[in-house]
Amino acid sequence: MGSEVIVIPIIFGVLFGIYYLFISARNRERLALIEKGADASIFYGKDRKVTPIWKVIVINLALLSMGIGLGIFIAAILNTQLGMEEEVAYPGTIFFMAGVGLFSGFYLTKKLNSDA
Repeated sequence: MGSEVIVIPIIFGVLFGIYYLFISARNRERLALIEKGADASIFYGKDRKVTPIWKVIVINLALLSMGIGLGIFIAAILNTQLGMEEEVAYPGTIFFMAGVGLFSGFYLTKKLNSDA
């Protein structure tokens, strides 16, 4: 009974800790650069070309769902036509094709970043 109650605070504590470490490390890095006399415009420069995060998320989610759908389709073919066991065909093909989709999403995102 007690273990179920403590899991939620641990999850929130870990998320808060990661966020706190990210913010404090970023602050320390910026303070060190300011102490050395570096210009603060390197953090907010207009010359940086960055692809919007929503485009990256949409591309990766689209390719992931297409990979999962294609994996289910190929697994059904493997199961019915080749007689492969259902317990092997479906998970293996779905995970493999989802990985292929994410891998292709990585390269498309890299191409978007070079075009931006």
